Amino acid sequence: MNISFRNRIALYYMGVTAFLLLIVFGIIFFVVQQVVYNNLDKQLKDEAYKHVDKITFADGKIQFLHKHEWEQTEHKEVQLNPIFLQIIDEHGEVMDKSPNLKKGSLLFEVDAKEKVMYFDTEFQGKSVREVQIPVSYNGKVEGYILSAVFLESYTLVITELRDVMLISFPIILILLFFISRFLAGRSILPIKVITQTTHEITETSLNARIPLPENKDELFDLTTAINDLMQRIEDALNREKQFTSDASHELRTPLSVLKGTLEVLIRKERSPQEYQQKIAECLKEIDDISMILENLLQLARITSKPHFTDPEIDVRETLLNLVYHKYADAIQEKEIKLEVQGEVSTFAPEYQTLMIFDNIISNAIKYTPVHGKINIAFTDTGNKIKCSISDTGLGIKKEDLDLIFQPFYRSDALEHKEIKGNGLGLSIAKKAAESISAELNIHSELGKGTTLDVILSKS
Repeated sequence: MNISFRNRIALYYMGVTAFLLLIVFGIIFFVVQQVVYNNLDKQLKDEAYKHVDKITFADGKIQFLHKHEWEQTEHKEVQLNPIFLQIIDEHGEVMDKSPNLKKGSLLFEVDAKEKVMYFDTEFQGKSVREVQIPVSYNGKVEGYILSAVFLESYTLVITELRDVMLISFPIILILLFFISRFLAGRSILPIKVITQTTHEITETSLNARIPLPENKDELFDLTTAINDLMQRIEDALNREKQFTSDASHELRTPLSVLKGTLEVLIRKERSPQEYQQKIAECLKEIDDISMILENLLQLARITSKPHFTDPEIDVRETLLNLVYHKYADAIQEKEIKLEVQGEVSTFAPEYQTLMIFDNIISNAIKYTPVHGKINIAFTDTGNKIKCSISDTGLGIKKEDLDLIFQPFYRSDALEHKEIKGNGLGLSIAKKAAESISAELNIHSELGKGTTLDVILSKS
């Protein structure tokens, strides 16, 4: 059964309140009942003890003194709720009683000998409350005095209280349900606003945001979280659109060159040397396309699956192998001076580590001029290892530093147009670093060089 959120809140609140009301009503009823009975018992006990002093013991009998005065009083006054008194001997035989008992007699509780006992019983077809008190003479229990009164007038308060509670209980619950339902409806108004706004948000209106509630409560936190989520989705879609646009642009250029070269080639007969030249140009463009696609695949793999279970390798050893083996010819060709400082190292996943340092070293060599310098320094910073790779290359403008890790972004330094690249290297390095919880920071000054810091946790 589908129940609205507002009704569920009202029902839950009503259920809890019903449970609490039952407890409170039960306590009130019990307390009132105990107070009524305690007062009644005290009255009966006081009446009995008052007449103990008016008892005489003679010839083995126990009798009331001045009994004729009671009879005169009964004829003169109307007692709405009279108290009955009775004396019995130790065997339960009636010795004397108040005139209002007439031919009746009160119940004697045999099990209550030698102690004061209160109990409910019946007299003349009505409920009575009775107290039985031992009467001693010369240190020996000679009999008992019984005191009783009709319960009807006393229990009337308890009965009326019970009826009021039974009638008011469902009425309170029904009123509580509608009141809590109304309040719940008022409380969830911000949720309705959230629902309505999210329904209105489409791909073309991702910039819409949910109005924040006035009170900074849980709904305020929920609205803020949804707005933050929408901002992240909008940013992701914008990056996707920009990425698609940039990728299309980067691929369009070599494809256009490749198509134009082939069209020129087939217009007329060419010499073998011309065919070789044009084919070489086509192969170069194909290599550029292959590199762009390979970089896009690497970026997509890291983005879609940021955590890998590749074996870990020594970071310092891996970086030095790249420098002294893979890029040794490129460094020697540009006569770049290479310096390595620090002996500390740590271990990191192989795939991401190679991707990070391969792109950083490749860029450092690419943008460092002939006779330039590259410095690699390993530093122990406590619980982390910092690897700094500095070059004396072209550098990056200050306003471009915040954008340098975006896919296909290339700083527009003058010499950049003459250096081949697609702007994906640092994006790949950044994503790879994030996937292993490493930090990648860049510091650069135009015309003086660039430093990239890779900060890794110790292992």
